[in-house]
Amino acid sequence: MPFVDIQSRLGINVDRWLLLQSGEQPNKRAARCHAFEKEWIECSHGIGQTRAKKECQLEFEDFYECMHRQKTSDVSISELSVSSRQTDRRTSGSAAAAESFSLDSSPR
Repeated sequence: MPFVDIQSRLGINVDRWLLLQSGEQPNKRAARCHAFEKEWIECSHGIGQTRAKKECQLEFEDFYECMHRQKTSDVSISELSVSSRQTDRRTSGSAAAAESFSLDSSPR
């Protein structure tokens, strides 16, 4: 049974679309991390995988962070914990002030 090239008959290239975000997008809008991926590909193009891992580490880390939003979520979680601690301090400080006020103003 001969192999039928359905992709070329339909005018699509699924392999490129699945491998790169930089491929042609359905609505002609750039992907969220398109710029980071482009920098990484431009850096690593033509130098080989071994050299690219060393020399393009910064570009890859930027692209990976954009894709997975690891640092962003870590920062937002730490900001939430800091704000909750500040809120706890304010509420505990006002409760302590209210207790000291009630103790000082008691009739003698």
